[in-house]
Amino acid sequence: MATQLATRGLPLTSGGPPSCAVSCSSCPPSSPQLGRRPSRRFRCSSPQVDAAAAAPPGKGGKYRPSFADDLLLAFFRSKMVEEVGWDSEKPGYAGLMEVTNRLMVKGKSALETEQAAVRVLQSLFPPLLLVLYKGLLSPIANGQLAAMMLARATALSCQWLMGPCSVNSVTLPDGKSWSSGVFVEKCKYLEESKCLGICINTCKLPTQTFFKDHMGVDLYMEPNFEDYSCQFNFGVPPPPLDTDKALKEPCLDICTNARRRRELGRNSSPDVLSCPQV
Repeated sequence: MATQLATRGLPLTSGGPPSCAVSCSSCPPSSPQLGRRPSRRFRCSSPQVDAAAAAPPGKGGKYRPSFADDLLLAFFRSKMVEEVGWDSEKPGYAGLMEVTNRLMVKGKSALETEQAAVRVLQSLFPPLLLVLYKGLLSPIANGQLAAMMLARATALSCQWLMGPCSVNSVTLPDGKSWSSGVFVEKCKYLEESKCLGICINTCKLPTQTFFKDHMGVDLYMEPNFEDYSCQFNFGVPPPPLDTDKALKEPCLDICTNARRRRELGRNSSPDVLSCPQV
């Protein structure tokens, strides 16, 4: 997600964006091969938003993209297009979301989608930079310096993708507090995608994997599917997938197909309400 931020299959069509047939208006059809990845063996408490070291620009919490932001969006989109092998005819953010949908449906499994998104994130950085960051900076002070630096870089460079965000403090598993968190007021990526599956599979899980595997810093992302905010916790290991509350959430209320599924499944299993893409 530049530091993103901050992770499922159908054949590509020749023309416009892929159509959606299941969980939400922008979700792809589910695949019988979708599956969960092996769980991680850590759990941590949710941090509280208590400070803003990087105040968002603009008034009333509305972010106003700059020329540099437009360049970052174009660069990120170009890397997505390289991975997907297809581009939308729509300009700007709307076109990016159509490419994201195509990434979602290209993979044959959930894991393939996550791996593709990780490759996109890798391509945003010079390979040597990632090696040096992981080898030289991440070990300093048990990772504290690297985590705090990433929080500030994310808050400063990723608002074009997520909207207004600020640095805050997070509570680590050992009880200590670091200013290595980023609070996203209302994630544009989630709101525009209208899809819980896209958030989980192309953003949350791959971003957590990327920072841990390629920059040597733990990251736990906590999206809030009610108000579309999101808390980044750098330096905090994510919980096992089977206990991660984000993966147990029902489809978003803004999904028209999800509302229909809710109506049809009132007297059915709770699984009817869950997103089939997660």
